[in-house]
Amino acid sequence: MELFKNIEIIDLALYLSKYKTLIISDLHIGFEESLNKQGIFVPRFQLDDLFKRLKGILDKVEIKRIIINGDLKHEFGTISDQEWRDSLKLIDLFLEYSEVILVKGNHDAIFEPIAKKKNIKIVDSFKIDDICILHGNKILENLDCNILIIGHDHPVVSLRENSRVEKYKCFLKGKWKDKNLIVMPSFKLLIEGSDVFKEKLLSPYLDDVSDFEVFVVGDKIYKFGILKEI
Repeated sequence: MELFKNIEIIDLALYLSKYKTLIISDLHIGFEESLNKQGIFVPRFQLDDLFKRLKGILDKVEIKRIIINGDLKHEFGTISDQEWRDSLKLIDLFLEYSEVILVKGNHDAIFEPIAKKKNIKIVDSFKIDDICILHGNKILENLDCNILIIGHDHPVVSLRENSRVEKYKCFLKGKWKDKNLIVMPSFKLLIEGSDVFKEKLLSPYLDDVSDFEVFVVGDKIYKFGILKEI
């Protein structure tokens, strides 16, 4: 589904067709190990599922550039064993298809050793024509572009059927000041995210999302309409 000209949703990613660029956000590699340290044990099959889903996208479209829009890793102040191991595997997969650029997120404070090992470029934002890709955890001044693409908040919607509640990842499309704004969900399948119906979002770009359009990712992409009208 196309959000703007040359910007379409493919699964949990965005594809900039004119520029043959794929954008994914908030992979949070190492999340399972972080839970294990807290005494919460989850099975370690997430990486296989992640690879399968990514390869399904990468084999579908022509790719010259992959942009990771922040929070590739999960731990703030260290690099865990899982982060080292799985981040390198993931980057190797991406490098089979294209160059890789990491837009730095708030969880990526210590990522340089991994990036240096694979010669990955780390930036605060990345601009393609009138499109700026940034993580969204802080305001970046003087961005000369019409469309902003952010991650950070992992938006989801919760849908109720009788007593059963299901959460679905979603994209948001709206405005920030005079700029168009797209909010991406987390590509990490294990992370549900922030319920846009119930929770205040954290990004300073998202003070009020009531007028934003909601696009839910399920077996296909569903356009739900304006948030305040749902």
